[in-house]
Amino acid sequence: FDSLPPAHYKETMNTILVWMQQSETKLSVPQVAIAEYEIMEQRLRELKALQSSLQEQQKGLNYLSSTVEGLSRKAPAEVAQSYRAEVEGVLGRWKKLSALLAEHCQKLEERVTKLQRFQNDIKTLKKWMAEVDVFLKEEWPALGDSEALEKQLEQC
Repeated sequence: FDSLPPAHYKETMNTILVWMQQSETKLSVPQVAIAEYEIMEQRLRELKALQSSLQEQQKGLNYLSSTVEGLSRKAPAEVAQSYRAEVEGVLGRWKKLSALLAEHCQKLEERVTKLQRFQNDIKTLKKWMAEVDVFLKEEWPALGDSEALEKQLEQC
């Protein structure tokens, strides 16, 4: 019985495997170009929540590693090796998932910032265009009024 992991080990392993599968599925959603700030913000919140969840699951992963370490001292070599291989596989997936999640968050944060800057530039441009429109619709000065013509030329 010393070479068998506790029941909590199997439960934890299953929980982490299910969580990783669900997270990998969420991250496999194709990244599409979205031009709506609110949608991008929502996606960023979802990714941040997934990162928080990843940190919560870290305790279970630590438990699996320490349990396998303890089993390695008690169990026969081939049994210990099979559990080590299982945990190493999970750790590998975990690292890939963690890196992918961090990458998605970083890219989305950059895109949200760029979109916000772009939207601000559009507002500024629209305001400028409205001012130019008003200017262009102003009445032109009489041809003989050189002072008014000079002022208008300066404005142009």
